[in-house]
Amino acid sequence: MEITLIPSELGGLVKAIASKSCAHRLLICSALSDKTTFVGCGESSDDIEATKECLKALGAKIKDVLGGFEVTPISRGNIAVKAVLNCGESGSTYRFMLPVACALGADATFLLAGRLPQRPISHLREALECQGCRFEGMGEAAVKSSGRLRSGTFRLPGNVSSQYISGLLFALPLVSGESVIELSGEAESRDYISMTLSALESFGVHIKPDGSRYIVRGGSGYSSPGRVEVEGDWSNAAFWLSAGAIGELPIRCVGLKPDSIQGDRAVAKILAEFGAELSLSGEDCTVRRGKLRGTEIDAGNIPDLVPILSVVAAVSEGETLIKNAQRLRIKESDRLSTVFKTLSGLGADIEETGDGLVIRGRKRLSGGIVDSFGDHRIAMMAAIASTVCEKPVTIKNAEAVNKSYPGFFEDFAALGGRVLKGDV
Repeated sequence: MEITLIPSELGGLVKAIASKSCAHRLLICSALSDKTTFVGCGESSDDIEATKECLKALGAKIKDVLGGFEVTPISRGNIAVKAVLNCGESGSTYRFMLPVACALGADATFLLAGRLPQRPISHLREALECQGCRFEGMGEAAVKSSGRLRSGTFRLPGNVSSQYISGLLFALPLVSGESVIELSGEAESRDYISMTLSALESFGVHIKPDGSRYIVRGGSGYSSPGRVEVEGDWSNAAFWLSAGAIGELPIRCVGLKPDSIQGDRAVAKILAEFGAELSLSGEDCTVRRGKLRGTEIDAGNIPDLVPILSVVAAVSEGETLIKNAQRLRIKESDRLSTVFKTLSGLGADIEETGDGLVIRGRKRLSGGIVDSFGDHRIAMMAAIASTVCEKPVTIKNAEAVNKSYPGFFEDFAALGGRVLKGDV
C-alpha cells in the first residue's frame, strides 16, 4: 500500500491505543492460568493476533468479545502435542512462546516471517538446550522445538534482549523445582522486564529481582484474577505527542497512565527537554510547541522512541545526539540505517554512527518519496515528519503500520492530516 500525505497541521484529541507489550503479557498469563480471564483490550494488531493464535495452537480458547478477549486457559491434560505456532513478524511472540512451549512439553513448529528468522535468538536457544530442549531449523522460516524444559540455572547476557528474560519468566513457574536466571552485565530495556513481573504478579506468580538474578519457584502455577486491563500505549502515543511538539496546534492524548511501568513514558520528559510544553492531568497528556533545542538522548532503555524523537530533533535548533541505540539494528529493520535513510530522504541533516544518530535541526524538511522498509515505526515516523515538510510525502509499503497500529492513518486524518492513496 502506498500512502501520500499532504503537509498539514495536526491538532486535537486522540485516544491512546492498547499497549501491545502489555497485551502480549496478559494474554500469555491468562492462557497459562487456572480459569477463564477477561482481558480488556480496546484494539488489536498483527502482533497481538500472532500471540493469540500461538496460544490457541497450544490449546487455549480465545474469543473476541466486546471490549477485549475471553481467554480459557490451556488444559494441562489437553496440550497440543504437534502445535504449529505462526509468529508472523512478532519478535515478542516468538521469544515469549518458545520457552513456554518447551515448558509445556509441546513439540512445536514456529513459523517466522519477514526479518524474524535472522533476528537474534542464539543466547536463549543455548540456555534452553542446556535444560533439556532441542531445536531444528534455527535461522530459517520454520523452527521446530522438542523436549521438555527442566528447572536449573539460565545464564544470559543482559544487553541482548529483555524478551529472552521475559520468555523464561513466563515458562519457569510451569516446571518443577527452583530456577535461577543470571544476567551478565547491565540489563537493557529493564522496564520491559518490570512489565513482565507486574503481569505475573497479577496472576499470583511472585518473582523478585535479586541483584542481577531472578529466582523462580517452579510449580507455583498461575491464578487468574478474573479480569485484567491492557493499559494505553506510551510507545505509539509518542508519535502524536511528538506531533504536538513540532506543530502549531496542541495535541491531547488520553488514556495514558502517568505512573505506568512502560519505559516509553519517558517521551514526556524528553519532549520537555527539547523545549516542548507539556501538561499532565490524570491520564491525559497535552503537548504544545515550545522553543525546541537539540538535546542528548541515551536510548538504551527506550529504543522504540528513537524514530519519532529523530523527527523532533530534525526541526529543533542545534544538534541532537542519540547514543546507545545499537540494538535498533536488530529490529524489524536496521532502524539506525532506516531512520537515517528516511529522514535524509526527506531533507533532514542527519548522520548515522555506530550506536546512534547525530541530527542537526532545520526549520522545515523538504518532503519526498520514502519506503517503510516493512517497519511500522519507520512508516509512522515518516507520516509525522510530513507535517513539517514543504512538499508531500509518499510512503511505500505503508501497511507496515498494521503490526502495531492498524488505525494509525485513520487517527492521523482525524487529527487534521490529509491522507491520499497513491501518488499525487
